[in-house]
Amino acid sequence: MKVTFQGDEVLLTGKNLNVGDFAPQVKLLNKNLQEVVVGGAQEKYQIISVAPSLDTRVCAIQAKKFNSEASQLPNIKVILISMDLPFAQQRFCSAEGIENLEVLSDFTQKEFGQSYGVLIQNGLLKGLLSRAVFVVDPQGKIVHKEIVPEITNEPNYEEVLSLF
Repeated sequence: MKVTFQGDEVLLTGKNLNVGDFAPQVKLLNKNLQEVVVGGAQEKYQIISVAPSLDTRVCAIQAKKFNSEASQLPNIKVILISMDLPFAQQRFCSAEGIENLEVLSDFTQKEFGQSYGVLIQNGLLKGLLSRAVFVVDPQGKIVHKEIVPEITNEPNYEEVLSLF
């Protein structure tokens, strides 16, 4: 799949996961610098929203949209992952009233980016995560995958939310 940033092609590195694959379990850091496991079998559906940096307009919109929808989704854990430092994520969430998402950082090991195939390998955003959304069922299977073709565009919220 071709992914671009402002029209320039970017290469993604890591494992290419597809719908039906088992979602790898990875450890990420929350705002309190505690490890949190994402992926794999859990008690709830997981909506994993992936963004390059919360310091951008589109990423902020993505976080706010999923935050507002998350409060209306029973038995679903909504997660936002970026490479932002946990301190910056905490400031963003406080400033924007983000309370319904679990916001996590992949900055230490880039394990999520590699395991889910969304780590940007080249260009201006090298080392960040590409914009994507994964939905994982309680048994740990990926039931939805969207890697947004143009990183500056928003994901298809309606398609994700229509699953529930």
